[in-house]
Amino acid sequence: MAIRIVRLGSRREKDEGLRLGTVRRPPRGVPKSEYATRDFYDVWLPILSPSMKLMKEGQKAKEDKEWLAFKKKFRAEMNSSEAGKVLDLLAALSHQTNMSLGCYCEDENRCHRSVLRELLMERGLYFTGSLRMGYRDKIYMYHINI
Repeated sequence: MAIRIVRLGSRREKDEGLRLGTVRRPPRGVPKSEYATRDFYDVWLPILSPSMKLMKEGQKAKEDKEWLAFKKKFRAEMNSSEAGKVLDLLAALSHQTNMSLGCYCEDENRCHRSVLRELLMERGLYFTGSLRMGYRDKIYMYHINI
C-alpha cells in the first residue's frame, strides 16, 4: 500500500487511491461536482489544514527558523482531539488501501503536507521501502511504501 503526497490539480497516478484535500479552501472557480474529475480531491478534509492565520505565517516562512516555528505551531494544531482522530484513522487505513494527501503548494518541503506525513508516520504508518522521488508534470511526488 502507499500514501502519496501530491499537489492538488496534478494528474492522478495509477493506483493513487482516494485523494484527500487537506486544504482550508476549495479550488476557486471549480464546481463542487468537478473536484474529483479535475484531479483536485475526492474528499475534503480541512481539519488537516493549518488555521488561516497559521497558513499565512507558513506562506511567509522563507528562512529555516520561520519554517520550524510554523511546523511547531501546526503540530500543536494537529494535536487537537478531532485532528488527531482523523490522523489515527488515516494511519490505520494506510495499511489497507492506497491514499493521497494533497495541497495546492508547489514546494512540498515548505508545505504542511510534509508535516502531515511525519505525523502519520508517528501514528503507525509503517513503511518498509525507501522514500522514492518521482517526477511528473514538474511536480515532485513522494511515495511511502508500506
